[in-house]
Amino acid sequence: MQQFRLLIVLLLSSMFVNAQNVTGDWYGTLNIQGNKLRLVLHIKETNGKLTSTMDSPDQGAKGIPIQEVDFNNSKLTVKSKTIGFEYSGKVNKSFTEIEGTFKQSGKTFNLKLLRQPEKIVPPKRPQEPKAPFPYYTEDVKFYNSEDNINLAGTLTLPDTTGKYPAVVLISGSGPQNRNSEVFGHKIFLVLADYLTRHGIGVLRFDDRGIGESEGNFSEATSVNFAFDALAGVQYLQSHKNIYNNKIGLLGMSEGGMIAPIAAKLSDDIAFIVLLAGPGIPIPELLKLQQIAISKVNGIPEKAINFNVNLMQGAYKILNKYPNDNNIKIKLETYFKNELKKLSADELKKIGNTDMFIKQTVRTLTTPWFRYFITYKPAENLSKIKCPVLALNGEKDLQVLPKENLNGIEQALKKGGNTNYKIEKLSGLNHLMQKCKTGNPNEYAKIEETMNPAVLKIITEWILNIVKP
Repeated sequence: MQQFRLLIVLLLSSMFVNAQNVTGDWYGTLNIQGNKLRLVLHIKETNGKLTSTMDSPDQGAKGIPIQEVDFNNSKLTVKSKTIGFEYSGKVNKSFTEIEGTFKQSGKTFNLKLLRQPEKIVPPKRPQEPKAPFPYYTEDVKFYNSEDNINLAGTLTLPDTTGKYPAVVLISGSGPQNRNSEVFGHKIFLVLADYLTRHGIGVLRFDDRGIGESEGNFSEATSVNFAFDALAGVQYLQSHKNIYNNKIGLLGMSEGGMIAPIAAKLSDDIAFIVLLAGPGIPIPELLKLQQIAISKVNGIPEKAINFNVNLMQGAYKILNKYPNDNNIKIKLETYFKNELKKLSADELKKIGNTDMFIKQTVRTLTTPWFRYFITYKPAENLSKIKCPVLALNGEKDLQVLPKENLNGIEQALKKGGNTNYKIEKLSGLNHLMQKCKTGNPNEYAKIEETMNPAVLKIITEWILNIVKP
């Protein structure tokens, strides 16, 4: 569920430098397991200090702040303490390129930055709708009174003369814009277009701190995101073209965890749709995910077992000490002791072990992950009284369908909710695309953004739920 937390979130820090020539825009492309991820580094000099922001166009992220910038003796270094990455490169004499490496979680990738963007043929996305649209579209802002922030999004309605049911879309993990744009796919744009064309109003919005929305994404938990979604519901309730008692939530991946949290907090939710949402405790979900993805990538069984046990041990510590201020020390000690069990050759494959430990601990101790790892989906799902639609792809390797759909159903039954539909969809992956293996490295290569059968199932189910 966390693949989309990759490579995003940062703010400025700097030093006094003589860097008049390193300033400007730098373009590069990371190659991650066959997927190309474009990055743009913007460097400015203000009062003798360097500041920087970064864009990740393929993830729809712009203006990402950077925490540390250092330029000295033709060497540029930028670091993020928040998401744990470091880029270090040598600038050539003409200041036209930077040859360097991008490091994250103990992994190292070559990354060359140039003054001009690399010409990349954009992937084919045949489902992506193009304006003009046969429905009403408006950019809107709404207020989250719980956290005192304004959120920005797009509202689409079949027209402005009738009255319609509506749904608020909730994105998966990681900072995303209103289109839930990942690996060149604008998932929520495609989904909103289909729903609106079939008579359902849709509100999709930028995650807090992303795009035009206020707030700090890196300090938020899933509960904060639930209040963001509820602020969207409150906004829709006041709209003259929307039935205030026919507003639901649709969450994808982590959004399928956030929607039940929000539905538990509010009696105003008419229905919830869970796309690849969790139904089992998160440590168990991550264990199954880690095993499945490792196997499809051909990782040896011995390595899989070590990696799984390593991370499960860390999760146990986080669950045992949920409020411990010294949790970083406990985790660092744990990882150091566990890595001593590896041979010299095995340690070489990890790379810089100190960096691996620091970056991993940094990720595991963010407010978001500390809440996430302790979350038990059944506790909220068993309290949901509104209708529920839960869908998973048969080949989903991130939220495995059998275990999670069964967990969702058992929790709903336990709470006495009989108004639900649960379905495992043949041949689909975590993003609800037709796929070969379900491996996340296929996502960007697949032209389909969301399988048409999924769009139809969601639409028909919602219309049936909200009919007079």
